Amino acid sequence: MTEPNLQEIEQFLYREARLLDNRQFHQWLELLAEDVRYWMPCGHPVTRPSDPRDLTEPDELVVIDEDMDSLRRRIERLDSGFAWAEDPPSRTRHFISNVELESTESPDEVKVYSNFIMYRTRGEREEDFYVGSREDILRRSEKGWLIAYRRIILDQTVISAKNVSNFF
Repeated sequence: MTEPNLQEIEQFLYREARLLDNRQFHQWLELLAEDVRYWMPCGHPVTRPSDPRDLTEPDELVVIDEDMDSLRRRIERLDSGFAWAEDPPSRTRHFISNVELESTESPDEVKVYSNFIMYRTRGEREEDFYVGSREDILRRSEKGWLIAYRRIILDQTVISAKNVSNFF
């Protein structure tokens, strides 16, 4: 296998952001591996960010902890018209930066670090900014790169948004 290059991975992440911003959620699902783990730990407001206890562990309380099945069900619910947290639908804009690659033990996978800002607006007055970083493991497949793992780390220790119904 050839080593992935930074531009190739950045283009993959930019395409993902475009699909999310255009609410093309079924196409977004095609970028995920069947065994994906998609999760966001909680932050502890009383610790320093460099403290290893700053974030909850995977088996502790988390904001989001999903697999392919739960992500599919969430998108089906958005399609149904009965997802009240998304009526009217959110408009989002994802900004991805500071992309770094790190080798893994598997020649078909690469660890990717990135920073993000997601702006969300809904209705007439709702606006939210989510700022943070992501740790992804991308896996090369016959279809191209797939997200096998995503850990979303928000800089906010308290989420002021009414809900966390969007994808990061």
